[in-house]
Amino acid sequence: MNIYVLLKRTFDTEEKITISNGAIQEDGAEFIINPYDEYAVEEAIQIRDTHGGEVTVVTIGNEDSEKELRTALAMGADKAVLINVEEDVTNTDQYTTSKLIAKYLEDKDPSIILAGNVAIDGGTGQVGPRVAELLNIPYVTTITKIDINGTTATIERDVEGDTEIIETSLPLLITAQQGLNEPRYPSLPGIMKAKKKPLDALELDDLDLDEDEVQAKTKTIEIYLPAKKEAGKILAGELQDQVKELVSLLRSEAKVI
Repeated sequence: MNIYVLLKRTFDTEEKITISNGAIQEDGAEFIINPYDEYAVEEAIQIRDTHGGEVTVVTIGNEDSEKELRTALAMGADKAVLINVEEDVTNTDQYTTSKLIAKYLEDKDPSIILAGNVAIDGGTGQVGPRVAELLNIPYVTTITKIDINGTTATIERDVEGDTEIIETSLPLLITAQQGLNEPRYPSLPGIMKAKKKPLDALELDDLDLDEDEVQAKTKTIEIYLPAKKEAGKILAGELQDQVKELVSLLRSEAKVI
């Protein structure tokens, strides 16, 4: 099976993130594999171990992204691909990312493509479905289980507390969420082997794309932290007086009525 994983390098949300002049400051920030993508990597490895084939992880970024790709290789992936458009594309968004990935995959004959449900930095959940649409293949999001039998996949996903069971055919794109599996930690032998595994670097010209074809369709105006919440108020007195005071506060302070 030709198994591909879409991977994103994201900020480590456990570390302090500094915002200055409406943008996140990357200097000194810690980066990790997007946690939801780790579920995708783990599931890809398990599918390969059961059905055979090869796992290739793909990311869009710059040379710094090689660290996260090597981590995925240490987990057990076979190959990695870095699509580096840092010098070619000024602004990127979900449109850019999906266009680049779909172009790379269009002649690779993927059996199954896995991605995280969302990225913890943007949280749009768009890239996986966009790639599937561009490749004209079926996709199922936020899955919690997958069984493959030949060219048929039986998938489970949570739907507001219930379980939805879907049967579809390969090739297929799925997005992973918590509960699908338990991602493994890279072992020391895995880390050593990862140093020798192939990591290919591609640029825009290698994909036969022009800069205008992948320019972002959206623009980030400003990034800022939410306002600090004030301490709550406990209303005292008789119930009728509390209601009057509550209505007054909702009108004068909260300005919701």
